Amino acid sequence: MSIVWESRYALRMRGVTSSTIREILKLTQRPEVISFAGGLPAAEYFPTERFQDACQRVLSNSAHQALQYSPTEGYPPLREFIAERLNRSYNIQVDIDNVMITSGSQQALSLLAGLMINPGDHILVEHPTYLGALQAFSTFQASYVSVPCDDNGICAEQVPAALRHAPKFMYILPNFQNPGGTTLHADRRQELVNIAEAHGVPIVEDDPYGMLRYDGEDIPSLLAFDAERLGGRAHQYDGNVIYLSTFSKSLAPGLRIAWVVGPPQVLARLVQVKQGADLHTSTFNQMVIYEVAKDGFIDEHVATLREVYRKRRDAMLGALDRFMPHEVRWTQPQGGLFLWMHFPAQINARELFEASVRRNVAFVPGDAFFTEPDPPPTARINFSCMDEAGIVEGIKRMAEAIEELLVAAQTQTVVP
Repeated sequence: MSIVWESRYALRMRGVTSSTIREILKLTQRPEVISFAGGLPAAEYFPTERFQDACQRVLSNSAHQALQYSPTEGYPPLREFIAERLNRSYNIQVDIDNVMITSGSQQALSLLAGLMINPGDHILVEHPTYLGALQAFSTFQASYVSVPCDDNGICAEQVPAALRHAPKFMYILPNFQNPGGTTLHADRRQELVNIAEAHGVPIVEDDPYGMLRYDGEDIPSLLAFDAERLGGRAHQYDGNVIYLSTFSKSLAPGLRIAWVVGPPQVLARLVQVKQGADLHTSTFNQMVIYEVAKDGFIDEHVATLREVYRKRRDAMLGALDRFMPHEVRWTQPQGGLFLWMHFPAQINARELFEASVRRNVAFVPGDAFFTEPDPPPTARINFSCMDEAGIVEGIKRMAEAIEELLVAAQTQTVVP
C-alpha cells in the first residue's frame, strides 16, 4: 500500500508555503533576465583571493580543529571578535557569553521561533516586514499584529495599542528595512526601548544591513539604546533586546555565518534548541570567516561595497525619476539593498510582475511581505546585484509595463 504522505506531516505544516522570492528566483536564471528580485550581494565583489588565502591558512595551521566538531555557541575567537566590534561601535559592554554563532540569520529566526512561539501566539511586526521572518514564525503557527511604517520606520506611537494583543516579542528591522528600505528614526528607537521596558515585551532586532549605509550618520542600535537604559554598567549585557546580524551582506552569504547577541540566559536556551537542529555551525566556515574579517579587512571591504552600492542605488533612483509614471511612488533608502514601490490602486502587482517578466525584468510583488489580506499594490526591488546600465534598462522596461497596465485600466473604465 502506498503511503499517503500528507497524512504524516505535522499539523503546523498546513500553513507553511514556499518562499515567494525563492520561487521567483527560479524563473530568473536566464541570462537575459534583469532581476531586481533577490537580495543578493554583488558576487563580483566577493573577496575571493582573501578567502582562498584564509582557507589555506586554516587548513595548514588548524586542520584538525577546523574539520572537527565544535561548541554549539560558536568558535570563541569569532565570538570575541563580534563582541569587541559591538563594544567599539556602540560603546556598550557585551562579552563572549552574549554572543552565539548561527548558520545564517534565518536559522537564528527559526531558533528564536522554536524557543518562544506557541501555536496562536502573537508576534508584533512591521507592516510590511521581512518574508523570511514570517516563514520562520509561521512554521510554529504564530499569529501577527502589525504596526504600519512611514518614511521614518515603524510608527512607534501606535505600538502600545498593538500590545493589547500580548505579543511574545516585537520583531523590528531598524536599518534600511527589508522590504521597505526605510530607517528607524533615533527618537523612535528610544521610544521602542522605553515601551519594551514599560510593558515587559522583548525586542528582536534584525540588522543584516547596518554596515551598508550610504547617506547620513549611523544611528545606535536598539541594543545600544537598551544598554544605555541599563546605565552602561561594566558587565555583560542582560537587557530586553535580542540582536541579530550576519556576515552574508558584508563578506559572503554562501558560508552562512551569522550571530545572535542577547542575555546569557536566553542564549543558554537557544543553545539547547540549536543542538536539536544542527549541533553547531560549520567549524571550518567560522574559522575562515574569522581569518578573512580580522585585522581590519572587513572595514576596508565594506567601504568598497558602500561605494559600489551607493552608485547602483543612485542609478536606480535616477532611472525611476526619469521613466516612472507620476502615479508611482518609492522610498529613498539611505543604505541597504532595497527600495519599496507603491503603485496606483488600478495596478495589480502580480499582473505587473507577469508583464515585466515578458520584458525580461523581475521583481518581488509586495503582497508577500504583509500579514494582512488585500494589501496595497507594492513591490520590492533590489539594486545591489546589477550594474548601473542594467538597472537603468530594467527600470525603463518596468515603467513600460506599468504604462501598459495603466492604459488597459483606463480603457476598461471608459463607459461605451
